[in-house]
Amino acid sequence: MKKIAVIGLGYVGLPLAAAFGEKREIVGFDINTKRISELKEGVDFTREVSGEELSAASKLSFTDNVDGISDCQIYIVTVPTPIDEYKTPDLTPLVKASETVGRVLKQGDIVIYESTVFPGATEEVCIPVLERVSGLSFNKDFYAGYSPERINPGDKEHRVTTIKKVTSGSTPAIAEEVDRLYADIITAGTHKASSIKVAEAAKVIENTQRDLNIALINELSMIFSRLKIDTHEVLAAAGTKWNFLPFKPGLVGGHCIGVDPYYLTHKAQAIGYHPEIILAGRRVNDNMGPYAAAELVKAMIKSGHTVANSRVLIMGFAFKENCPDLRNTRVIDVVEELKDFGCEVDITDCWADSEEAHHEYGVTLLESPKHGDYDALLLAVPHREYAEMSAQDLRAFLKDDGVLFDLKGVLPRGEADLRL
Repeated sequence: MKKIAVIGLGYVGLPLAAAFGEKREIVGFDINTKRISELKEGVDFTREVSGEELSAASKLSFTDNVDGISDCQIYIVTVPTPIDEYKTPDLTPLVKASETVGRVLKQGDIVIYESTVFPGATEEVCIPVLERVSGLSFNKDFYAGYSPERINPGDKEHRVTTIKKVTSGSTPAIAEEVDRLYADIITAGTHKASSIKVAEAAKVIENTQRDLNIALINELSMIFSRLKIDTHEVLAAAGTKWNFLPFKPGLVGGHCIGVDPYYLTHKAQAIGYHPEIILAGRRVNDNMGPYAAAELVKAMIKSGHTVANSRVLIMGFAFKENCPDLRNTRVIDVVEELKDFGCEVDITDCWADSEEAHHEYGVTLLESPKHGDYDALLLAVPHREYAEMSAQDLRAFLKDDGVLFDLKGVLPRGEADLRL
């Protein structure tokens, strides 16, 4: 049985490595020495894999040394694929991971990519790097596959093994081998795509579709706000029809939905097509942070507050609830906009890592906000600890005339002063 190496042990790589580690020998590789040390102690800061699950993966070992993966025959790359400040794909982690694999690549090895990319990236960007570094020839000396990740951070019901997996390979024989590899651990089954490009495209449109659907609801919420109609009431009424899609307004961040559409539009523009609808949806969703901040400021003014130097508490900084992931969180847009209005903003998050928040965004997370200190409170990310709080519990942090903004509408109707 071929030995596997997983390159990159984040939200995608670690659950995958743990699943394989219950059945076959596998090495988890990451350049983050601290991360490797923690995992060897059975600690996963992402909270995606428990200590018990790591113990159950008895055939899984960890290393930050490339020599530790040199005896593997299958390499699965699960590094992040972010965008830069200009909304352009940043393939640096992918290229560096390919260089690492290229240094240990041998005759007959298979390299499988799971990172979200634009159609063609595996063969146009990654394979040339593997060939250059290894000196080997693609589809002669080594082979490739693509199987897009479908991890949903914070979701304890839909796990890596219970979500159907799309697979593909660079030759029919390799496609079959890659499919069998994943079928060994994926209880939900697999779907073998006809080519690597088809598998890449399937992944990138999954999140593009969600992005557009949320953008529609976000735009509707802005319209309904002007019409003095409660958006959540409208959605509840429309949702009584069996085929109405249950999307809700909100901030759209994270490593997938807020990023993947830009990979597709980048490739579209590279081949001479200017996408209209996809970019329009992105503009709507990218504007939701400033819009939410402006709505809160208007509510504060109507309540008689002087906005400049007012104190605002934001509860939740991760990109989604019940997850410590801060990547591409759009709560930062609300924070920056409120500061531009002259507000003093405190942020608290019972899931997020304060050191990471400071390193990535320059913000300090407050561990224990004081009661009665704030002119406004924005419940931005309803982690279960916050969602279990009543409106009265939340208002305890506010001054007598403070404004409560329930951004995602988790409180019963009428208990917050404002919601999208």
